[in-house]
Amino acid sequence: MSFESLLTAFQHILWDYLLVYLLCGIGIFYTLLLKGIQIRKFKTAFRALTSKFSLKGKSADKSGMSSFQAVSTAIAGQVGTGNLAGPATAIMAGGPGAIFWMWVSSFFGMATIYAEAILAQKYKTKDRTGQAVGGPAYYIEKGLGIKWLAVLFAILIILALGLIGNMVQSNSIASAFEKSLSIPTWVTGLFVAVLVAFLVIGGIKNIASFTEKIVPSMAFFYLIGAIIVLAMNYQFILPAFKAIFIAAFNPEAVLGGGAGIAIQQAMRLGIARGLFSNEAGMGSTPHAHAVAKVKTPEEQGYIAMMGVFVVGVIVTLTGLVIITSGLRGWEASGSANPSFLSFFDGQGTGITITQYAYEMIFGSVGGIFIAFSLLFFAFSTIIGWYYYAETNVRYLFKHKSAVPLFQILVVIGVFGASFIHVDIVWQLADLFNGLMVLPNITALLLLAPIVFMETMKCDWRVVPILGRLPIFRTKPVESEEG
Repeated sequence: MSFESLLTAFQHILWDYLLVYLLCGIGIFYTLLLKGIQIRKFKTAFRALTSKFSLKGKSADKSGMSSFQAVSTAIAGQVGTGNLAGPATAIMAGGPGAIFWMWVSSFFGMATIYAEAILAQKYKTKDRTGQAVGGPAYYIEKGLGIKWLAVLFAILIILALGLIGNMVQSNSIASAFEKSLSIPTWVTGLFVAVLVAFLVIGGIKNIASFTEKIVPSMAFFYLIGAIIVLAMNYQFILPAFKAIFIAAFNPEAVLGGGAGIAIQQAMRLGIARGLFSNEAGMGSTPHAHAVAKVKTPEEQGYIAMMGVFVVGVIVTLTGLVIITSGLRGWEASGSANPSFLSFFDGQGTGITITQYAYEMIFGSVGGIFIAFSLLFFAFSTIIGWYYYAETNVRYLFKHKSAVPLFQILVVIGVFGASFIHVDIVWQLADLFNGLMVLPNITALLLLAPIVFMETMKCDWRVVPILGRLPIFRTKPVESEEG
């Protein structure tokens, strides 16, 4: 059996039979436990996000960063290749119904990421240099007292995001510029690697300053481009929504009996791409939310929820652009093929499909627009993911040379990724992202009483059933601050 076949088989077990249920399950659990906090506190969360908006906040330092800088860093990690290439990958392999399951992932993910932010704030600390740090490794060790599980998580996130994940981002940037501007992939890879090196050497101050400026700006310009495309495809918007809802539960009704797409496939791909987009439950964004300077943990929890919402809007617009463009092209071609996805045949996979959808409206400029959008989206993700991984390098290694050595590895990986086949990179990313979820989900479940008490301001034992479960009978270990 080849390495790629083995990888595919393992992913099938991990995603189809384990993570789909775990991720949705923990989201449903927190939605019920916190009484639908993503609905109940949506207005409060939106107001908190907009009130803290700033393109030039106070410089971050060892004590942390502003709340808006923290959410910008978190969104930088969330809004990347997964938002531009992810919907295309999901739609082409799982049909338009995959977008519905991405919505499901985002809705329940808002409750999950709220819990992650609460725990990150509750158990944050300072490392030996005085740098504010926090994240799953810290709340696993301090909250659960399980050192080996914290170490396992730290190793997995360094591999999943700092190395493999950032290779996905770099690979996608290089592929996009090769298609649109015929720039050799190694040239783009070298350019991105140099920029990454310049920013990461500056530490948290440079990272926070970069993300608070670039994230709102790039999101705004991308949304304008998507809205223009949808305005041009306005007659296909309602059919697109219809296709999404019908295909989520009956793919053959939209794509024809020969499509071979099942509900489970649409669900798996939608949730997998949804996780890769919003990162709820993955354990990545808590590293940014942990160092936010806020008065109470729940304040940052609300901000964290809005990060998932913003990502969901971008994913939705990307998906609608692809589906409406496919419907437009299919109708214009007069094809007898019952599946509008046939219009994209021969256009490649992932980001190239998204580029093609924009090119239908803007011509060659559309492909260039996506290439530059991806440059900013994916580059900001590289910076955000680097910061998450660096936090865990600090957790694992006390020697002062550990971070500089890791920076060198990241830069080399970002450059080298431009030469790797995209399918293998995506598969490895899915694999390590999936493995990373397991320790974090364990902590989210066992530390649920802490999240409940911080949010509801009452003892967790009042919760029916929860207070009677054996795993919750002993009061969890409090943080050093609590």
